[in-house]
Amino acid sequence: MEILRFKLSGKNAFFKKPEVNTYCYFTYGNIHKVALLGIFGAILGYSGYTQIQDMIKPKKKKTKLEPSYPEFYERLKDLKVAILPLNEKGNIPKKIQAFNNSVGYASREQGGNLIVKEQWLENPAWEICVLIDCEEAEKLKNAIQNRKCVYYPYLGKNDHLADIEFISVDEAKLAVDEELYRIDSFIKRDDMDLPFKRLSSEKLKKLLSPDKVNLCSQFKYEEALPYTINEYTNNYDLKRFAYIGGFVRLKDNVAVYFVENNNGTEKIVKNIIFY
Repeated sequence: MEILRFKLSGKNAFFKKPEVNTYCYFTYGNIHKVALLGIFGAILGYSGYTQIQDMIKPKKKKTKLEPSYPEFYERLKDLKVAILPLNEKGNIPKKIQAFNNSVGYASREQGGNLIVKEQWLENPAWEICVLIDCEEAEKLKNAIQNRKCVYYPYLGKNDHLADIEFISVDEAKLAVDEELYRIDSFIKRDDMDLPFKRLSSEKLKKLLSPDKVNLCSQFKYEEALPYTINEYTNNYDLKRFAYIGGFVRLKDNVAVYFVENNNGTEKIVKNIIFY
């Protein structure tokens, strides 16, 4: 199998958290799988949340609630993706932006003007990997390689256009079975058996060579991010994800792949986990 790889970035991004909508709209700290599938759906021309209302209306008269997904999610939910943060330690700077919505019907206040405050991510960047193991993944690979899209891809909101560059297709290679791994992508918290920070330096020296121990920088970024959407309500279902600058012990059923980067002087190997 093959792996499609590319850099996804932009000047700003906004992946709205639905929990708060009074004083300010807040964003998730990184792109999540549902938003990423939305970008892929835009590239391939699939409909989204707006169009699903036309599908739901005929069902409202029925007493039984039936499952309904947006077209992009129905088609792409089985894609295997890996997200590698490119901002330092996975931490993307955020800033509150205030602007006016003066369309006239945005607010009941005099003049119809609504002051909107949103928290934006500044200069976000990720390396995205997609496992080419199905027809939809093949369609996506062809569209991105040929730099074709039906709708413009954006980072959470159409104010924030997405840049897709450094596109490549590599062979999918399983990493050697080891007791500890240094993972360069986000990991589901459930997939980790033991975080690196609970291992003493003495234990690390027994399990790893000296040069690998030196690679173990002590940081962990962790956040609850949307992983799927509910088939009846289309609300986010969250899972905790971590990005760790050290070695972790994974559960037995977790497959680790590796990709190689050649910066001109040396090869850099990155270990990734698809989900």
